[in-house]
Amino acid sequence: MSEPRSGGRLGRRALLGGLFGALGAAALLPQPLRAAPLARVRAEGRLRVGVYAENRPWSWSEGGVLRGIDVDLGKALAAALQVRAEVVEFYAGDDLAADLRNVVWRGGLLGFQPCDVMLHVPFDRQLMLDSDQVAIVAPYYREGFAILCGPDGGDCEAPPVQFRGKRLAAETATMSDAYLLGSFGGVLGAGVRHHTTGYGAMAALAGGQADVAMGTRAQAEAALHDFPAAGLRRRRGPIPALASPGWDVAMAVKDNSRTLGDALEAALAELATRGDLARLFAAHGVEWHAALAG
Repeated sequence: MSEPRSGGRLGRRALLGGLFGALGAAALLPQPLRAAPLARVRAEGRLRVGVYAENRPWSWSEGGVLRGIDVDLGKALAAALQVRAEVVEFYAGDDLAADLRNVVWRGGLLGFQPCDVMLHVPFDRQLMLDSDQVAIVAPYYREGFAILCGPDGGDCEAPPVQFRGKRLAAETATMSDAYLLGSFGGVLGAGVRHHTTGYGAMAALAGGQADVAMGTRAQAEAALHDFPAAGLRRRRGPIPALASPGWDVAMAVKDNSRTLGDALEAALAELATRGDLARLFAAHGVEWHAALAG
């Protein structure tokens, strides 16, 4: 998921009963289970990191091995905490709220165990207000949009309305898709072909199945890196009438895991200061842009 996708009250007696019941149960728990989340991670010796499946260049499986920026970042964060990284992939749910529920604070209905941290979460104020079970922390990248043109894409710097009649590629149901379908009175809509991922749209362009592709900046830069002989050109000028200014990408931990969140923020700051974060991105052909919130 590279682009952001487009109960009754308890009575006082029940509330107090639940509170005292919880306190009594807590008193019976072994001490390690009652430890603060950061202490628990260190006691277990592992950091369980959740990453999206089929989200290249951030996270994808190749030959049974997880690869990508988020995969490498999860390993670097675990190393900073001096624990082992356990990076696991999950498939996007119906919406981001479902992803946070399944990956961070409850677990999936099919037995997926909650993770200590989930990567690739928009650092968004409204999302924070709506997600009281999680804490969104440590923004680590500023994402935006990009357009790539193939050899038959014409002038990539021309107003996008000039792409009329060209074969256009975008990920289904994303802001890139909506832009190509609806902008300029919808004159580009007939040429839009949909792909399951933004990187897939870029790969179709590289393979000659499209003339122009739109997606995120990271997807475009990764495609330029991965297909150097395809003759792809990146639009350097702004994208007219694009409503989104971009967004920060961050992490999510359980709301009661703020000690872990603080440690991850400190580790991320150290990675950025040493230049490790920029090198980690560059290994996948992507230029690191610091999050504005950072």
